[in-house]
Amino acid sequence: MALTQTEGSATHPIATKLADNQEQLKETFSNCSDMAYLPWNYGPGLEHEALSVYFRTLIQNKQLNYMKESLQDLVMHEIGPATAVSPEDVIQFFENNGVSAQSAQVLDTFDSAVQHVLEGYIVIFFDCWNKALAYNALGLESRQISEPVTEPVVQGPHNSTVEELAKNIGLLRTLLKSPRFKFEQFTAGEESRRDIAYGYLDGAVNPETLAEFKRKISAIDKEEIMETSYLEEWISGYAYSPFPLVRYTERPDTAVAALLDGKIIAMVSGTPTVLICPGLFFEFLSSSEDYYQKPVFSSLVRILRVFSFLISLLLPSTYIALSTFHSELIPTVLLLAILDSREGIPFPAFVEALIMEFFFEVLREAGIRLPRPVGSAVSIVGALVIGQAAIQAKIASPVMIIVVALTGIASFALPQYNMATGIRVLRFPYMILAASFGGLGIMFGFLLTLLHLSCLRPLGQPYLSPGAPLDIKQFRDIIIAVPRKILLHSPRNRHLHRMTRERK
Repeated sequence: MALTQTEGSATHPIATKLADNQEQLKETFSNCSDMAYLPWNYGPGLEHEALSVYFRTLIQNKQLNYMKESLQDLVMHEIGPATAVSPEDVIQFFENNGVSAQSAQVLDTFDSAVQHVLEGYIVIFFDCWNKALAYNALGLESRQISEPVTEPVVQGPHNSTVEELAKNIGLLRTLLKSPRFKFEQFTAGEESRRDIAYGYLDGAVNPETLAEFKRKISAIDKEEIMETSYLEEWISGYAYSPFPLVRYTERPDTAVAALLDGKIIAMVSGTPTVLICPGLFFEFLSSSEDYYQKPVFSSLVRILRVFSFLISLLLPSTYIALSTFHSELIPTVLLLAILDSREGIPFPAFVEALIMEFFFEVLREAGIRLPRPVGSAVSIVGALVIGQAAIQAKIASPVMIIVVALTGIASFALPQYNMATGIRVLRFPYMILAASFGGLGIMFGFLLTLLHLSCLRPLGQPYLSPGAPLDIKQFRDIIIAVPRKILLHSPRNRHLHRMTRERK
């Protein structure tokens, strides 16, 4: 395998004397207890010196045999016995020939050598040579492919992405075997040096959307990107909007379905989450699992999600408005039951709802942060105990407990967690408007929300499309699922079909 020449980003050269390089390495990696410096000798009388540098915590011990392979290559190519090799032979051989070890590189700059050591390479310096050899020896243990944690699967593939970027790309390529499936990669961050990769299906993605995505992501250069969600702020451009403008998934089949739909995906090394953009409003009400079931059942589930969205957003504020301003709209029997349950409650409906919503959010966060074996038990027991105690202490009415519980359950029915989080933020302003102006306040808040949604344009696409602007042909698969044989000819793949016709 021929060596590849690697140009460093800086002009700091490698010193010809090995002692100078070793001194500079020890200065650069001072106070690094896991740094290993392995000196060794070669040539007649072993008078020629070389130095192998690596992190013991990043490589496997078996990879150290690369040094022996280097000398064996010199012998195999009939330069002479190992004891007769001179520095001139080393320079001539490694600059003009290949080695049997994989991922071998010749490094020209000291900064490049330092970066390769940090990335899990064994870097070998030779005396009297102003270059170095680098062998990829990264050997960290990684999590095996398992079922998705954040997206439970009932029907469909049960594998999920992991923290290794190369393995995730391989998972996607096994499901989408097309030469039009493109992946581009770059490194961001001066300290973390995280690898970021984004992919798209050429011909299916909108060229204008792709150009806008590349323009925005090109601004990420020196920023420290620790997780995929860090990319959302650069890509979406609406940092203070409560509504999510990108989707997240750990399921390869969901990512591939998005690629076929003309979306762009992005991944960051060290995190299993796949970012899908642009995320449009109606897409957060559907799931890739809908296409693994019959259209009738999928349509019913989607309608339930729409009602769950409205219940989670408006139910507390609607109860406050009806009980405070519009009691005449409540049937008499139900009104009497509500008044009877509220007898002795010292707080108005708004304060009562605010207290219960606050404690419900605290219980939700506690259930997430606690260890998994006790988290669910604490959240369930806590809700039962606090709810019953609040009723007996006349702090909250049974009807309010039901309203808060239904609101929380409805938010769990949404497929995307970030959409449920946005609704949690909006729920409190709606409650304030309902307590101040009644139904008029809810209508005013709903119109403001609709206006805000109409103004959002992630990567240049209207957030409410295909609902606004209305596209009947594309809107048919948003709420009511259509049969697969019709969906295969959907205008969703118009870019891909156009490209296919042009090639024919």
